[in-house]
Amino acid sequence: MRIGMTLPVMEPDLWERGAQTLHTWVRAIDEGPFSSLCFGERMAFDNPETLTLLGAVAAWSSRPRIVTTVVVPQLHDPGRLAKALATADQLSGGRLTLGVGVGGREEDYRAAGADPATQTMAEMAQRVATMRRIWAGEKVTEAMRPVGPPVVQPGGPEVLVGTMGPRTVRHAATWADGLAGVTLDLDTAAVGALFDTARAAWAEAGRPAPRLTTSFWVALDDDDGPGAVPGAARAQVHAHLRHYMNWIPAEFVDAIAPTTGFAGSPARLREVLARFADLGTDEVQIIPVSSDVDLVRRIADLTADLT
Repeated sequence: MRIGMTLPVMEPDLWERGAQTLHTWVRAIDEGPFSSLCFGERMAFDNPETLTLLGAVAAWSSRPRIVTTVVVPQLHDPGRLAKALATADQLSGGRLTLGVGVGGREEDYRAAGADPATQTMAEMAQRVATMRRIWAGEKVTEAMRPVGPPVVQPGGPEVLVGTMGPRTVRHAATWADGLAGVTLDLDTAAVGALFDTARAAWAEAGRPAPRLTTSFWVALDDDDGPGAVPGAARAQVHAHLRHYMNWIPAEFVDAIAPTTGFAGSPARLREVLARFADLGTDEVQIIPVSSDVDLVRRIADLTADLT
């Protein structure tokens, strides 16, 4: 099983620390044992714009795959999005993986000037199909030449679908290459059942076995012992969720915070990762709840022999 690391693009103090923080994180991930460097998209939020960041990350890194854990195609013109992603594929030397999702926030559609009525799996699949035609060199408009540049990866970047439910997994089996999952409560039985659904759906559709990834929030306590601060990591997760899940009433966020993500010692995190490896997970992508780059180094140390 491989381990990916997510950039702290949703952290409230990111810009206070300065944009150099992102460069520092990218370099630390690039130099570590991580198989991928991940980040996602929001519009009505203070995170960096995803397609702009893609270019910077491609230039700053040389080794790991670059994974957009979620881009919402309906927030973009498909031709312009295909061009931007093909450019990122070129700049990264073919290291791009595209995670797509319909998005959980109507406000992002309004902020992007997109039609909330397009917030469906069918519309997303149609837009992915259009981008794949563009990446194949087809002309999808009346222009004299097709939209370029050409992609490095034959057929274009790998496309993973962001989902937590079996219905959308089955829908995606005919057009996606795998899952860009997320688990809130680290329920390995539920994740395993979803993976089994995906394997069966892809096989029924006559497709190659899907790539199976999942992700979860992580905060590390000190190893249990003298000087450890009880509950410090759990408080970090809670504060992050309060900031990130700003579209959900605070009382609901407070209700799920005690059981969402991982908060504990490095030894316990290794145990959790081992359970996901036992499911046949291809990659776990760790989502930090701090913009302190020391977290990257700590997780690199504890996972170096797992990847």
